[in-house]
Amino acid sequence: MSEKEAIRKSVREGYAQIALQGSSCCGSGVSCCGDSDLATEIGRKMGYGDEEMAAVPEGANLGLGCGNPLALATLQGGETVVDLGSGAGFDCFLASRLVGAAGRVIGVDMTTAMLDKARENARKGGFANVEFRLGEIEHLPVADNTADLIISNCVINLSPDKEQVFRDAYRILKPGGRLMISDIVLLKKLPEVIRSSIEAYIGCVAGAALKDHYLGALTAAGFQDIKIMEEATFPLDLIISDPTLKAVADNLQLDPEAAEKLARTIVSMKVSARKA
Repeated sequence: MSEKEAIRKSVREGYAQIALQGSSCCGSGVSCCGDSDLATEIGRKMGYGDEEMAAVPEGANLGLGCGNPLALATLQGGETVVDLGSGAGFDCFLASRLVGAAGRVIGVDMTTAMLDKARENARKGGFANVEFRLGEIEHLPVADNTADLIISNCVINLSPDKEQVFRDAYRILKPGGRLMISDIVLLKKLPEVIRSSIEAYIGCVAGAALKDHYLGALTAAGFQDIKIMEEATFPLDLIISDPTLKAVADNLQLDPEAAEKLARTIVSMKVSARKA
C-alpha cells in the first residue's frame, strides 16, 4: 500500500467512526460523542447562524468544518452545487435551500458510513434536490461541465494529492463556474512529530498545505480570479475546545506555549476562484 493510499484509509476509518458515533470528538477517545451542543458551538465559531443550524436535520452538523463556504457564495435558483467531502450533509442542505427546487446539490464523500448518515438526513428533512455519491474528491463521480458552484469545508486539506483535487474540480465545473472553499492552510511547516501523526491528519492539521503551495495548486489547475475572501489564524480556543485537536495536543504532549505556537501556524481561509 502506498503512502497516499494509507493516508486515505486512515482518514476514511477515522471519519467512519465519527459518522457512527456522531461527533468530531469520536476519534479522540473521550466520552462526549453525540454532543450536539458542542457541534452547535463550533458551528457558531465557524460562521454559521442559529437559523442555518436549525434549518438542517438533527445530526447533519457534526462540527467538522473550519468556516462557512456558503457565506460569501452567491447562488441563484436552478444552479447545480457540488460539495467535496460532504460528510453528513450540512452544507448540502443549506445549499439546497438557496438553489431551490429547480436546482440540485451533489455531495461526494468517500466514507460509506457518512453517506448513509447523509442520505438518512436528506430523507428526514425532505431534501428532494440533494443526492449523495460515493467517491474520492481526487476522482469525482461527476460528469464534465456539471457544476455552477463547487464548495468544500475543511476537507481538501485531508487529501494527500491536492493538485489532483483541483484538476478534477476544474473538470466538473461549467465554463464560468465558481469555486468557494473553506480550508486550513499553514504559514510554515509543522514539526515532524505533528506531520507524522495520523490523529493530527484526521484532525485537519497534519495534512494541511503551505498557503503558497495551496494557491499555486489552484493556479496550476487552470483556475482564474483566485481571491482570498477571508483569512484568520485558527482560534486557539478551538484547538482547546475541539476534542480531536485537543487529543492531538495531549497525545503529543504539547504544553500551552507550544499549542499557542501551533495555533499561530494554522490559518483558516476562505478562497474563491473561477473556471474560464
